[in-house]
Amino acid sequence: MKMAKQIRKQAMAAERAATQAADSIVAEQMKNLALAFRAQADVLKRKKKKKK
Repeated sequence: MKMAKQIRKQAMAAERAATQAADSIVAEQMKNLALAFRAQADVLKRKKKKKK
């Protein structure tokens, strides 16, 4: 599996954890983590496109 796809899966898992978190602080941190994962996946995808 490609790295960007794995990172996007991690983002989805973090979002699911955010919706299930009882603590609002933890939920917000998980949402931020999901955003960071998506940003990282986007960077990897752009780098791969540049190499071609």
